[in-house]
Order: sequence, then structure tokens, then C-alpha cells
Amino acid sequence: MKYTQYFIHTRKRSDRNYIKDEWIEQVINNPVRSEIQSDGRIKKWAKIEDAGKYLRVILLEDGETVHNAFFDRKFREEVS
Repeated sequence: MKYTQYFIHTRKRSDRNYIKDEWIEQVINNPVRSEIQSDGRIKKWAKIEDAGKYLRVILLEDGETVHNAFFDRKFREEVS
């Protein structure tokens, strides 16, 4: 997996340092929702059962470089 310097820096924060690489890969490969931001970055969400929360991963425009990853307290999966 490729990471931005921003991600490497913010991952050291106590509220993010426990986010596992396999969780990030799970979100990238099996998102419940994806959106493209106005700047071209890609947001993806998936529920991490081990944590009981939704993880949001932000990728650069290339679709593979992780720019950010954090648990999104406001995310709600849409029910149809």
C-alpha cells in the first residue's frame, strides 16, 4: 500500500495509531459507499466489525495512495 506523508504523520496520533492496515485494505476493496470529492480524491467507507464502527479512507486521485483514514462517527449506511 502507498501512503502520503500526511497520512504517515497523522497515523501517529493516539486516536488513529490503532487502525490496522488490513482494515484500510478492507475498506478499499469492499466499500459500502464510495464518493469522489471535488478535488478528485476518493472517499470510501466500510464497517469494521472488530471495532464496531465505520472507517473512512481517503485515497488520492490514483485510487491507491492512502491520504487519510479515520473512524467516521457521523456515517450512516443507507438502507433501501
